[in-house]
Amino acid sequence: MKMKLRSIATLGASLALAFATTVASAETRVTFKAAKAGTSYYQMAVQIGETVKKTSAGDIIVTVEESQGSVQNVMESAARGKHYMFTSPPSLVDKAVAGEKPFDPEEATFKKIRALFPIPSLTMHYVVRNDAGIKTFADLAGKRFVTGKGSFGAAEAARNFKLFGLEGKIDVIDIELSGAGAAMKNRQVDGFATAGSWPAPNVVEVAASSPVHLLSMSDEQIKETGHSRMVIPKGTYPGMTEDIVTTSLPVISYALTDMDDATAYQLTRSYWQGLAEMAKTNPWWSGVLPSLLDNITVKLHPGALKYYTEAGIAVPDRLK
Repeated sequence: MKMKLRSIATLGASLALAFATTVASAETRVTFKAAKAGTSYYQMAVQIGETVKKTSAGDIIVTVEESQGSVQNVMESAARGKHYMFTSPPSLVDKAVAGEKPFDPEEATFKKIRALFPIPSLTMHYVVRNDAGIKTFADLAGKRFVTGKGSFGAAEAARNFKLFGLEGKIDVIDIELSGAGAAMKNRQVDGFATAGSWPAPNVVEVAASSPVHLLSMSDEQIKETGHSRMVIPKGTYPGMTEDIVTTSLPVISYALTDMDDATAYQLTRSYWQGLAEMAKTNPWWSGVLPSLLDNITVKLHPGALKYYTEAGIAVPDRLK
């Protein structure tokens, strides 16, 4: 009898192990590359990961990985495999697909990039110390300014400085954006540029610890950039008493055609179904509407397209 009971116990343990193994193998782990820690886009990625886990009942686990910027996100798609998801402005993906610098024209993987869903737009912030005597972009001449390294915000700031006649006139300090706040507080630099949806956590942190203000663009300057006009409402940041006029750029979440349709479908479905709940925590989600799909320039992943079709969301024919 003892031998029989022992056999039954052993069988039970084996079945439990087999069940656990089956459950573990059914779990899909996705790496999500978004932005530098401390930015709004990193925080967004964390929220998306939590939403996907909850909505998929744990079938998909998203691991958020810190990034140095959108260029790195796109670059790494060539080597990260089927369970890789990343964010980028559409214009940067277009460059990768076309093989334009800084992307390798011989890398065929870029042509497999497919869109999943839009996220809040990138909004340019130009933050300066109140005591630095900077009221307009022209006042940046001769000032010490941080733009960060390798990010869209850094490239966009450099581009705008050139457009506004400031190329070579600003002392651009070569440090990571994460150190800009402390450098401002210690009066080592006069300001910094960052790109993110408002309210951006790194700007909130700096504005809460020392008096700062944000620079506004004129209508002429916005036209020169070629980007959309964005108004950051007064009161968004500590001490901000006026609306700030700046520019924004759409941002999309992508994967490769290597990702299986079921995973892409569940990621897209979880995102849209969790959007309203995420907006209760962070207002930047409120501006995400299906109409933003029109900003996508590559085709949708078949799994994502399946969700949009089922949900009755209109999709431009060029994305199918």
